[in-house]
Amino acid sequence: METAKTVYLGGLRTKATHLKSGNTLITDAPVDNKGKGEAFSPTDLLTTSLGSCMMTIIGISAQTHGFDVDGTEFRITKIMAENPRRVAEIIVEFDFPERQYSEKEKAIIWHSAKTCPVLLSLHPDLVKTIKMDFHENQV
Repeated sequence: METAKTVYLGGLRTKATHLKSGNTLITDAPVDNKGKGEAFSPTDLLTTSLGSCMMTIIGISAQTHGFDVDGTEFRITKIMAENPRRVAEIIVEFDFPERQYSEKEKAIIWHSAKTCPVLLSLHPDLVKTIKMDFHENQV
């Protein structure tokens, strides 16, 4: 079953439609690659999908094990390389709510992040740096 349909709109912009929901998103080439940079670039989506996938799997595990990760935020940093132009490193920094997570819950969170399908689909040469701030000294 098809997942999405994408149309090239010209000007280095695409419009993708998620076929099941009808939701759409626009991509633009980044400014450093002849684009307008007015929307996510395809490599922005790649890197953001890693964080979103990790957070989704963490959320599933938290529900399964009876703890809460609602309100967790994450930041993505994309580092590009040249020759060939590609994503060389993705840094995902999780900022968990100021709660007391047990060592078991932290282990579940780390394991969940490391088993997300997007992470497991990325090439081994791509550096994936994952950081988690549980605010341990601030609660």
